Amino acid sequence: MSLDHRLINLLVCPVCKGPLELRRDEALRPLELVCPADRLAFPLRDGIPVMLESEARSLDAAPAPASASAPATPAAPQAPTPKPPT
Repeated sequence: MSLDHRLINLLVCPVCKGPLELRRDEALRPLELVCPADRLAFPLRDGIPVMLESEARSLDAAPAPASASAPATPAAPQAPTPKPPT
């Protein structure tokens, strides 16, 4: 299904109201609408833009590691133990 380019020109980012860019896949089919300011990508499903922040993909998120030997997350820092009164 083809996405109407007039529609893309009317749509804005639901978060910042900024302009969106159309990103295509290798076959030049419309894939997602990207907000460069918020670094979010809104998916296109059956040619319909899904303009929900909860459905958007963050462009800053690193891809998941391919191996099971991912680095462990560091432990949260602990508060210092108070010294007893002297």
